[in-house]
Amino acid sequence: MLDVNLHNPLIDGHTNVKVIDGVASTKALQEPAVGQSMGPRQIRKNIFVISIAFVFLFTAFNCMANLQTSLNKEDGVGAWSLSTIYVSLIVSCMFLPNFIISRLGCKWTIPISMVGYILYMCANFYAVKGTMIPASIILGVGAAPLWISKCIYLTQLGVWYAKLTKQDQDGIINMFFGFFFSFFQTSQIWGNLISSLVFAPDKSNTTTDTKYCGARFCPEVTKTNGSDNFSQTTDKVYTVCGIYLASAVIAVIIVSIFLDRIVLDKETSEEDRKLSPKLLISTFRHLFSSPLQALLVPLTVYSGLEQAFFWGDFTQAYISCTLGIWNLGYVMICYGVADALCSILFGRLVVYIGHIPFFIFVFINHGALQIAFLLWRPQENQQVIFYVCAALWGMGDAVMQTQLNALYGNLFSDKAEAGFANYRLWESLGFAVTYAYNDYLCTDTKLYVCLGVLGTSVICYFIVELMSWRAKKTSLDITKQ
Repeated sequence: MLDVNLHNPLIDGHTNVKVIDGVASTKALQEPAVGQSMGPRQIRKNIFVISIAFVFLFTAFNCMANLQTSLNKEDGVGAWSLSTIYVSLIVSCMFLPNFIISRLGCKWTIPISMVGYILYMCANFYAVKGTMIPASIILGVGAAPLWISKCIYLTQLGVWYAKLTKQDQDGIINMFFGFFFSFFQTSQIWGNLISSLVFAPDKSNTTTDTKYCGARFCPEVTKTNGSDNFSQTTDKVYTVCGIYLASAVIAVIIVSIFLDRIVLDKETSEEDRKLSPKLLISTFRHLFSSPLQALLVPLTVYSGLEQAFFWGDFTQAYISCTLGIWNLGYVMICYGVADALCSILFGRLVVYIGHIPFFIFVFINHGALQIAFLLWRPQENQQVIFYVCAALWGMGDAVMQTQLNALYGNLFSDKAEAGFANYRLWESLGFAVTYAYNDYLCTDTKLYVCLGVLGTSVICYFIVELMSWRAKKTSLDITKQ
């Protein structure tokens, strides 16, 4: 396995071969080590480059995903394509990241993996199962190496920056992930603004029937409900797909040209360059050998579930059903702004107050919203409520994205690949299951599922914090002795 050790020297004493960004190279012995010579300014530059590239990529993908259940609802193509993505991602997590990163390195893994997103944008020009499902499989296969290499890249830069500036490692990693996700979440702004402007109706809207919107929304009942109809033309669909395709291509160009290759603090062997189930074995060994990892599974599943519910069901059952798809983008912009601002804010505040207050906030926030969604009967004249709910959900999601990523990076810094593979595995499972039952369950049932997983996550998370606190206390007592 490509075992990441963020505290050990880079040189393999047995083979006298350096590993640059995961790729073995004897030539590297005569070249200056990028990681060792990288200053704080260069580290900040790379954080910015990877962040802006992901903004362009997910301006395309996130906003296309937001539209899938409303735009491509014929035969459930949209929901099934999204579910397929995350099932493929789960399989990819178990076999490909180690193989690809060890051969290409973190830098080149990122743009090559992005190609799958480009193919997915192309498939939406002719959205049928025959094009969408294969494209979704390719995207999912590339998504695991993409996100794991990104997480390792950010974590490694965080470790180096903390050493250079003599600051707390956990705080710096949190700050870097917060900075990344503050940029990342702005993709909701740009992409949704594009979709709303393009899909704006040519004529004034007629009054829509909201009888089956909200928690009462059931796919089999509302298939013929006019409240989810919109004046869609082929030209508008092609325009949106073309803009998103160009955005994904720009992301690949940015990473390829401007992102630096780095030296990872790890050792590797020739066996790491073979396609094998070692990461699968390592992932589940890590799961079963680490009580902390096992306890984080419900919270990680919830991370995928809450995003999939909001993007797939809230957009369809509440926004599109009540206000029409042309308003979907504007509401999601509010979500994106709140998510982005809170990502950077929470990423900085955690240095001073720790993880716990933020997780308490998200548990209360999302729990209250889900109960409110069960009771709320959305109407066209309640537009302000849609924006408030989107902003509050975005604040909670900001905690899930920044704090959970950073928590994994801090708890499992000596087993980063296995830890982040588990993170991507269980989060993807949350996505896949939610999208799979999207066209079969009513919205109220989906909300009960969310509440159940959230409640389990609360209990398990506080056990993790208690165990972590006891371990630190024991370590300090031994040091004093």
